[in-house]
Parts: sequence; structure tokens; C-alpha cells
Amino acid sequence: MARVLVADDDEQVRSVLARMLLRAGHEVILAEDGFQASDLYRQKRADVVILDLYMPEKEGLETLLELRTDFPEIKIIVISGGGGPFNLDPLRTAERLGAVKTLTKPIASADLVAALDAALG
Repeated sequence: MARVLVADDDEQVRSVLARMLLRAGHEVILAEDGFQASDLYRQKRADVVILDLYMPEKEGLETLLELRTDFPEIKIIVISGGGGPFNLDPLRTAERLGAVKTLTKPIASADLVAALDAALG
């Protein structure tokens, strides 16, 4: 069992991901944005962080960079449904910045569990 921190601004997405992870036997911590994700990670270290790419206030890439700088060993999976302001492939950018895995929404349970298993090594 792993402790997984899920940060997504969409309550429905957070809920669905939490159910998938709980069914797979993992402990889940939920965050509504990048600020809350950073704070929660500092309080309750997670084995893996799942970050939505596009969130208000503090986006996923900003949160990814902050957490990777402060915690180089952190394992982060970045998720996105697209629709962002970038002209380049933001998921590929997330991988270059240290995401161990990226997934495109909607996410199938099997894909989420496989990404988590790969992140945990």
C-alpha cells in the first residue's frame, strides 16, 4: 500500500481517482490546487504525487518544479485533459521537468494503477 497525494481542481476527477486508488489498496490524500498539494506534501509525505497540469492559482508544472527542487527524490505523475494555453506538448514538458509518468484524461483504472506501480518501481 502506498500513500498517494492527488491534486486536481475538479472535485469529480479527485473523487474518481480517489476511488480507483482506494480500490487498489492505497491511502489517498486530496488537494484542490498546487498550493494545497505543496502544503500537504510537506505535512504528510506521500509515496507518489498525482498532479493535474492545469489548475487555478498554482498550476501543475509550477508545483512540479517546486516539489522537485525541494524534494529531489519525489515521484510525480502528471495528468491532463488538455486545453491549456501552451503551444508545445505540456505532458512531454512535465516529463522533462521530472515527472516519472504522464497520463491523459479520462484515465482508466488499469492505466492509473500501472502508472502508480511504475512510479513506485
